Amino acid sequence: MTEYKIALMPGDGIGPELTEATLKILDAIQENFDVNLNLLPAEAGDTVLKKDGAALPEESLKVIRESHACLKGPVGETAADVIVKLRLLFDLYANVRPIKAFPNVPVARPDIDMIFVRENTEDVYKGLEYRIGDDVTVCLRVITRQNCERIAKRAFETAKLRPKKKVTAIHKANVMRITDGLFKRVCQETAKNYPDIQYNEMYVDAATMHLIRTPQDFDVLCTCNMFGDILSDEAAQLIGGLGMAPGANIGDNFALFEPIHGSAPDIAGKQIANPISMILSAKMMLTWLGERFNDSKCLRAAEAIEKATVQTLINGVTVPDLGGKASTLQMAQAIAAVIKI
Repeated sequence: MTEYKIALMPGDGIGPELTEATLKILDAIQENFDVNLNLLPAEAGDTVLKKDGAALPEESLKVIRESHACLKGPVGETAADVIVKLRLLFDLYANVRPIKAFPNVPVARPDIDMIFVRENTEDVYKGLEYRIGDDVTVCLRVITRQNCERIAKRAFETAKLRPKKKVTAIHKANVMRITDGLFKRVCQETAKNYPDIQYNEMYVDAATMHLIRTPQDFDVLCTCNMFGDILSDEAAQLIGGLGMAPGANIGDNFALFEPIHGSAPDIAGKQIANPISMILSAKMMLTWLGERFNDSKCLRAAEAIEKATVQTLINGVTVPDLGGKASTLQMAQAIAAVIKI
């Protein structure tokens, strides 16, 4: 049986609670699907910075480099020094964020099922900011053909596996004619290689409106870095909030999985955070492992996590932000119990 080394990063704020909850799910998976996960601690974030003087210690980087994948909780104020750095170090160029309506959750529409495929290594997130004198600041927006091509291909390949088979490229090429102009052209060029995929484009401001007005029309949304970050957070509110939204950072040889939200220090330690975001991130990790290593056990385990989550919600078990009374850990225990049946 293959042993998968997983770097485990609990993070800050509610991160340790979400991690504890997710481990209940992974324990159930290992018991019932003969999947062997060797979880290796890799600390990072605000707490580690205060303790060791580095938000992402070299020791943690070593663990991550020697692992098959990384499962990460939310990080606080040091997020740019942790997740943004990891995306660049490991060339995790595709940020993948599914937005899907689940039963017994306050949603805008029950038929929402879209996925953001967002470029993850450039744009203004390069952090190239400068001062010109005391009163002028400049931020450089870097968009390259290579990364446009990679993310466009990822979006179309993702759409091939989905029922709607539709890609919407989101940009602002009418204003940022050079940077978004390149992104737009590359998406159009890529679309020609996928004649069976429906392709359209939207300006980012129009997309924000249509996400609220007709979210059921979207399938795969292909975006540059900053637009994708903002739009996917907006879209999460349509399906019950950020606590329902998992995420993946995927490269050619490595991947990191995490909830898309922050560390929520105001509710840390209260056991009221929704663990589904991180539980479904773990599901995405198992799917990626199954596909990368041709492991049907991982694929079945991933499917079981989502089915158990759906069944638990149908059973009426929910956390306070979804209108229920279950704690973070109780929610996870209920999902784990369904997996074990």
